[in-house]
Amino acid sequence: MFCLGVSGGLDKVYEDTRELSNTFLHDGAAVLVRDGRVIAAVEEERLNRIKHSNKFPSRSIQYCLAAAGIQLSDIDRIAFYATEAYCNAMLESLFGSQPDLSIPLDAKLLMRGLLAQEFGTEVDPSRVSFVSHHQAHAVSAFAMSGFEQSLILAIDGGGDFLSGLLAVGSGTEVTQLATFPENNSLGLFYLETIRCLGYGLFDEYKVMGLAPYGDPAPHRELFEQFYELLDNGGYRVYLDRIGPTLRRSIQVRRKGTPFTQQHRDVSASLQEALERIVFHILRHHREATGMKRLCLAGGVAHNCTMNGKLLYSGLFEDIFVQPAAHDAGCALGAALMMSNELGRPAPRERLQEVYWGPDLGSERAVQQELDAWGGHLDVERSDDVAGSAADWMANGAVIGWVQGRSEFGPRALGNRSILADPRPAANKDRINAMVKKREGYRPFAPSVLEEDASEFFDLADGTRQFPFMNFVVRVRDSKQSVLGAITHVDGTARLQTVSRKTNPAYWEVINAFKKRTGIPVLLNTSFNNNAEPIVDSVADAITTFLTTELDGLVVGPFLVKKRAATLEDWTALAVSLPPYARLYRVRAYTAPDRQETVCEIRTANSSHESVRISQDVFDLLMQIEGEAVLGDLLDTITFDQARREALVKELRGLWEQRRLRLHPSHAARAHQDCDQMLEKA
Repeated sequence: MFCLGVSGGLDKVYEDTRELSNTFLHDGAAVLVRDGRVIAAVEEERLNRIKHSNKFPSRSIQYCLAAAGIQLSDIDRIAFYATEAYCNAMLESLFGSQPDLSIPLDAKLLMRGLLAQEFGTEVDPSRVSFVSHHQAHAVSAFAMSGFEQSLILAIDGGGDFLSGLLAVGSGTEVTQLATFPENNSLGLFYLETIRCLGYGLFDEYKVMGLAPYGDPAPHRELFEQFYELLDNGGYRVYLDRIGPTLRRSIQVRRKGTPFTQQHRDVSASLQEALERIVFHILRHHREATGMKRLCLAGGVAHNCTMNGKLLYSGLFEDIFVQPAAHDAGCALGAALMMSNELGRPAPRERLQEVYWGPDLGSERAVQQELDAWGGHLDVERSDDVAGSAADWMANGAVIGWVQGRSEFGPRALGNRSILADPRPAANKDRINAMVKKREGYRPFAPSVLEEDASEFFDLADGTRQFPFMNFVVRVRDSKQSVLGAITHVDGTARLQTVSRKTNPAYWEVINAFKKRTGIPVLLNTSFNNNAEPIVDSVADAITTFLTTELDGLVVGPFLVKKRAATLEDWTALAVSLPPYARLYRVRAYTAPDRQETVCEIRTANSSHESVRISQDVFDLLMQIEGEAVLGDLLDTITFDQARREALVKELRGLWEQRRLRLHPSHAARAHQDCDQMLEKA
């Protein structure tokens, strides 16, 4: 029995329809469940390379089907992560006044049409279902927790005109106790506040990292105007008060400008307010229901600081946080809901790992991908990549580490990671500057061998496994100076414990580092730069390696270093535009009193997502149909050497920003394959 859960948008990656509401569709994903067990899952952003993709997750669905070796016609039920009534209402509000658009205002009809276009198969209406958004969140957590009974809290920004629900799980059933209206949204409470700190949607975790630098006391009374704690675990937030009051009370930060202590204090006050409200809800319902265990899901459940405080509080004997707690995780919940409905519930087992995404492929395929970049990479095969990687890191290197199947969810859990020595505090600043190009205050997470975790971290009673980086825990006082790169300013860290059973390759590299240094811990952060989602494929890993200052790369059994590529090496690459990018020539102000025609690449249908490019680059890119070898393009126009070098430099800069693609050409790959076949013959 196959059930497919789907989240995300209802238009294709190359389509340029009106931007959809951010609270409606984002974080596209597909999850395939067979008889209640997950066999494949991936977020669409990993494949189409659009962060928090709100496009139809066609590539994710294709991957899931390929992983199972089945066709779309073999799927018993396909479930979308919102109710049909909600989707229809949103379609009507967005497109109802545009009768010229060929978009049906019937969500099921639209979904079936997209599936038919993408997969060439008509799907019977009875096989397409729409589920409650927050019920999907709740089921995704409870069904994976291994609990026979628990309290469930699902809270986020919004969905289905709600912002969360409270429920009790028992056996295979989830019974709703209460729902929270959208105007009581804790996700929007957080979002409205951080807008005054120069941040926006999807930046919430950044402010969580800033909060420990502040003191909540100066703005505590101010924030108490924004919410009210009511009887019986109830609460009320006043979203309309937040922006106007904060703008009168603090100096609003513009994006990219320095943080003041006032901004840090506001972050601390926001975090404190969120925790007060959540504890208020849970204390009452813990008492009212008698439930000793808790499941958390929804975007707010990614607040690891809050989760850690709940764990240490002892309010519950055990807490399970669904590792893909954001909207991509609703695809998991939707699939599990359908499987349960068809008589195949998830087994009552605690989730141990989420390595459900695409595999690297065969060793030969990995080598072919690396060899295609011959002018840019030095590649060596090793029978002991763990030992070699540990040597690199013990000697100060920061490396990319890519193994096996990719992780489902927002965390790199040792298969698509950047790794480094966790001891030198300078490593935090170095990685923030050379790879992430992000705010220097933001912390990095430690991965520790499961059996050594309690020596380095002060773990809550009864909890020894933290496989998903869902909890902030205290670093032991005696180890904080030792683990300078992963210990946050408040003496905490967002912990991942690594089991030899669930990820032997990652366990081995940490253990190899332990043998060399005595420290069974590595700094682990997601393998991406600031402009892209976490890498998924070997090609993604190479691109990120070559466009950052990483010292080394380990892919499968291969150790990779950079070569000093020549201009000829660069011009031998093909150039292409990703399907989400478009070229524009527009009139724009270049000075207060001057307008000119300028050229841009846009990665959304908004000028806010545009990058100015030169006329030369615009002319080159306009010639491309599909892809073209850069050298061939340059030869079509007479350029002197200095101009060629300037053009290649500009194109490389756009590649670093993921506005275009540089890659070995299909013709070069075909030639390489032919040479290898001749060698074997």
